[in-house]
Amino acid sequence: MAALSVLIPLYNEEEFVGELLRRVVAAPLPEDLDREIIVVDDCSNDGSAEVVQDFMACHPEVRIQLIRQDRNRGKGAAIRAAINAATGEYSIIQDADLEYDPNEYAKVLGPLLEGDADVVYGSRFMPAGERRVLYYWHSLANQFLTAMCNIAADVNLTDMETCYKAFRTRLAQSIPIQSDRFGIDPELTVKFARRGARMFETPITYHGRTYEEGKKIGLSDAFEAVWVIVRSRFTRKIYNDGGASALDALSGAPRFNGWLAATVAPYIGERVLEIGAGIGNITRHLCPNRPVYIATDIDPEYLRQLRFRFRHRPSVHVYKLDGESAHDFAPFEGQVDSVVCLNVLEHIRDDSASLSLIRRALIPGGRLVLLVPNDPGIFGTLDEAVGHYRRYTPEGLATLLANVGFELQELLRFNRVSRPGWKFTGRVLKSKTLSPVGLRIFDKFVWLWRRIDARLPWEPVSIIAIARRADWSLR
Repeated sequence: MAALSVLIPLYNEEEFVGELLRRVVAAPLPEDLDREIIVVDDCSNDGSAEVVQDFMACHPEVRIQLIRQDRNRGKGAAIRAAINAATGEYSIIQDADLEYDPNEYAKVLGPLLEGDADVVYGSRFMPAGERRVLYYWHSLANQFLTAMCNIAADVNLTDMETCYKAFRTRLAQSIPIQSDRFGIDPELTVKFARRGARMFETPITYHGRTYEEGKKIGLSDAFEAVWVIVRSRFTRKIYNDGGASALDALSGAPRFNGWLAATVAPYIGERVLEIGAGIGNITRHLCPNRPVYIATDIDPEYLRQLRFRFRHRPSVHVYKLDGESAHDFAPFEGQVDSVVCLNVLEHIRDDSASLSLIRRALIPGGRLVLLVPNDPGIFGTLDEAVGHYRRYTPEGLATLLANVGFELQELLRFNRVSRPGWKFTGRVLKSKTLSPVGLRIFDKFVWLWRRIDARLPWEPVSIIAIARRADWSLR
């Protein structure tokens, strides 16, 4: 059964939080959806936390977790802690006051549960529902900040600062959240958009409070939001994982991806299994005009992006596949004439066992197209950051392939031009990230690199092995 994590940031809401928890527990949820409640008390100086503890004692049947911050850090810090603690497939943010109605969870969650959305905002300004009429200048500021955020994120939201943000939990957990205060709203919005999340809005009712009744957001928070919008638009920190950050940076280098795809495409047949497709940077070049193209990965977020990106291509099939799992390989045994494995083998501890599984997926005489990083001598912090266990040599790779039953047909040396930069960045600067700006500049000159690469007098960054499944029984 799927679960919903209700994330409640709490600060000095002793009067309201008990009633809010009763409403959250009583709120109807879609069928087959369980709930957990995560309350993060941001070091309240009233009895808010004690009210939550009393509620937990009176309702032991309800899954409630209370996290107490050691000092007052802000709403953003509280939400960040709640997201990290969430275990449900979906999450929704719920303020601890009574401005938003938990009875509308089903409405907000609808596009998520139907598989149409990754993120849903409950809008107070869409032309439906009801809302309490309050401050004009506050509303104007909200519209201004929403417009700024829309420009930065290239979306068309009506209410960026709404409390009701529902999302797939794993997506939010994969995003580095930096804001400690109310800047979390624009930060999440811009980063969701930059991650390519499918964002929906739905109208909700809203019963806002006046400042006399306890409203906490003010003018200084508006200025902070402007800064956060600018920072989030230009930051490289939209993934927690270094490997995912590298894939995102490479997605901004379409000419380079096209160069790599054009290099390997002549060796690929009609029934293709791609291992470690990531977010489809190479897949989109290789899949057209092939009757069967199986794109696989181990990461659930990548798999969701692949399914969405190639939903209109009937020949593309997306599956979860662990490169070290015989169970995952079993359905593909003897099913494909080509396996594409680009920048994957170096991430696997037992590369020999993985190659043996790949061999079994191929038909007799089927072909493996394998790209790996070259030269252990330039192994550096960039390799460590993206999860490389090793770099290879041409001789070592040939021996490895022969030992597991492959005949090496051809060895291509690819991308000499970036070797000095890779070595300098990873060995001298000790950098742990690829620069998206640097990659975009590099990408603009791929037309030149393709012409001069083979003439450069040093070793390449990568080597590509073209190997045939050897079947001695055929001889």
